[in-house]
Amino acid sequence: MKIARFFADSMVRYGIVEGDDIIELVDGDIPSEEDAVVYLLPEVTLLAPTAPSKVVCVGLNYTDHAKEVGMELPGAPMLFLKPSTSVIGPDENIVYPAMSERVDYEGELAVVISQEARHVSPDEAEDYILGYTCLNDVTARDLQIADIQFTRAKSFDTFCPIGPWIDTDIDPTSVAIETRVNDKTVQTSNTKHLNWDVFELVSFVSRIMTLLPGDVIATGTPAGIGPLEPEDRVDVTIAGIGTLSNRVVEPT
Repeated sequence: MKIARFFADSMVRYGIVEGDDIIELVDGDIPSEEDAVVYLLPEVTLLAPTAPSKVVCVGLNYTDHAKEVGMELPGAPMLFLKPSTSVIGPDENIVYPAMSERVDYEGELAVVISQEARHVSPDEAEDYILGYTCLNDVTARDLQIADIQFTRAKSFDTFCPIGPWIDTDIDPTSVAIETRVNDKTVQTSNTKHLNWDVFELVSFVSRIMTLLPGDVIATGTPAGIGPLEPEDRVDVTIAGIGTLSNRVVEPT
């Protein structure tokens, strides 16, 4: 099942995507066929499929990415946060900040939390997961290097595209992920190469901070990170979910 958050008829709505249709959810439930309100995908504006209180990101969770940046794998998941104000949806613009001279893409599988999670075990984690979506952990690489930490580099408005929807049915332990810039493939991998899988990550994070419904865990990026320029289009595709597309623009 694919769950979308979208704007139509002057309201934010939630629905189930079936082909080119979105069946609006009523109080979180799928209505009967005779009561269903159906929208056409091309006629609505897809939004980020969740409005998280926080986005918890995991660094260096693929061995090949750790090698390309010249760092050793950490002994435990390395966490950092992106603010909720960095979140945008599919087809929204990534704004290249004036204070940076190197902005990178980082395609990732993201986990969306379904219910409050605190101190859950890896075996229990699946019960707290609503589903999965695509995420681009956009990073001002020059500022990350200058600051020797991640907050400024990861936190600009528009630096966390998420979408296009949440898929509840994929197997997160073995799913292909690809990033393209202007139709050129720049990252290709599979979540089977994650050092910590999604269930281990949900458990680990929940033992540090309470996860709330709609919160997101970004599981890390594989090798192949690189720069974006204004007017570039970047696509993150995850098998079984779909493609998250965004363009890069100059600041206004």
